[in-house]
Amino acid sequence: MDNADGPKTDEADGGARKDRDTAVSERRFRFLVAGYAVSSYGTFLNMVALNLFVYETTGRALAMGLFMAVRLASGFVAGLVVGGLLARFSAKSIMLWANVAQGAVMLVLILAPDGLLTGALMAVSVVIGACGTLFMVALRSSIPEMVGEDRRAWANSLSITGRSLAMVAGFASAGLVVSLVGYTAAFLVDMATFVACAVTVALLPIAGGKGAGDRAANGKGADGSGAGKDASGASSAKGARRWRPVAFLALAAAPGMGLMVALRGVDAFGSSSHNAALPIYSTSLDASNPAVFVSAFWCVWALGNIGAQQVIQRYAQRTGRSVGALGFGYGTVVMSAAFIAAFAGFPLAVTAVIALIAGAADGLTEVAYTSHLQTLPATLRGHAFGLSATFENLGFGVGMILVAAALDRFSPLAVVGWSHGAAIVVAVVFLLRVAGVRRAERAGLTGRAGLRKEEAVEGRPDRGDRDGAEVSGG
Repeated sequence: MDNADGPKTDEADGGARKDRDTAVSERRFRFLVAGYAVSSYGTFLNMVALNLFVYETTGRALAMGLFMAVRLASGFVAGLVVGGLLARFSAKSIMLWANVAQGAVMLVLILAPDGLLTGALMAVSVVIGACGTLFMVALRSSIPEMVGEDRRAWANSLSITGRSLAMVAGFASAGLVVSLVGYTAAFLVDMATFVACAVTVALLPIAGGKGAGDRAANGKGADGSGAGKDASGASSAKGARRWRPVAFLALAAAPGMGLMVALRGVDAFGSSSHNAALPIYSTSLDASNPAVFVSAFWCVWALGNIGAQQVIQRYAQRTGRSVGALGFGYGTVVMSAAFIAAFAGFPLAVTAVIALIAGAADGLTEVAYTSHLQTLPATLRGHAFGLSATFENLGFGVGMILVAAALDRFSPLAVVGWSHGAAIVVAVVFLLRVAGVRRAERAGLTGRAGLRKEEAVEGRPDRGDRDGAEVSGG
């Protein structure tokens, strides 16, 4: 016999089931992040060990620059094609084979005879650069399917925390590993990290990629709104063949999204300046031991980044909201200003605080940017992340060339000031754009009678002011 308790009981059971599913998906994602952090440690370890190995093998700094250029160029190309790959294959298969390929190419380097060493090094640079981009885009674009739309900020923050910890460990231990056990052992450790990540991916059920694209093509986007097929104007198969129109459509579909990705590229250009200038500035502080300042700076930077992730995770858990496009814009301004100030010659204690602020702001922009792109429908998301990776690799690669030339003539402060100053200018333009969209929305909302509160605060990717992670009714 039906009674009033029936629906309430069903609702309670449904809510409990949803909580259990959420707990399971979050636990699986934590395991995935652990594997990702292990492989990231290998990436940062080989970034140091491989560069040193190339220089010792060839005896030429130009060869080291060429190695880095090939690595960045491979990431650039991978960013162009990864959207099409995600339309054809699952995110799990892309992440799995990206790690298998990196582990395999490290084994080739270990076993290569002296006569084939140069070719093996070039193969390593191509595979590491391309597969690193493929894995990153597949992971970030699939997070909404893995953990749910309302947990994107938490998942992004957790993955960035894992990578930051891996970066500190990789950079800090690289010199020790190479000096104590040699290059071959370092490469074996590197290979083992990729194998560990591949095993983690293989054992976990991972959503995203082809499956997400198929669902969106059937009429549902990432938010279930039915915007997936209409927004792309093509099925996932067509999207794979026409990555260029789909990728740029992903940015054109949302006001401010294209400018946001452009700002990310300019920010990467600025990042190249402080990466190139830090060793020079550190040498001017202590010529006998320049590595001390560089290591200390990045360790403090990482502490700020990790601290920001903890704050963001707790904020998202408590409020159900995440930082949006405004957070990305303001964070870019603060981060760029902090990096400029780091080269101004302040006392070491003050510089440490500046590095902490730079790391925290960098963590904020990373979460805000990733969460915002994840609001796009599944059919567009992979293309947008791929195009973003292309812009970032282009900005960093071009920056390294121009900055290296500029540092021969100008001081580190001047070079970093110009580079990050450009990022601040573009960030201000972006913030003005966001403010304009918000004013237009408010004007539209005031003329719309009876609009529900949930609809008024619902985040959408075609707005410049919200990242879509905000929940209503809170």
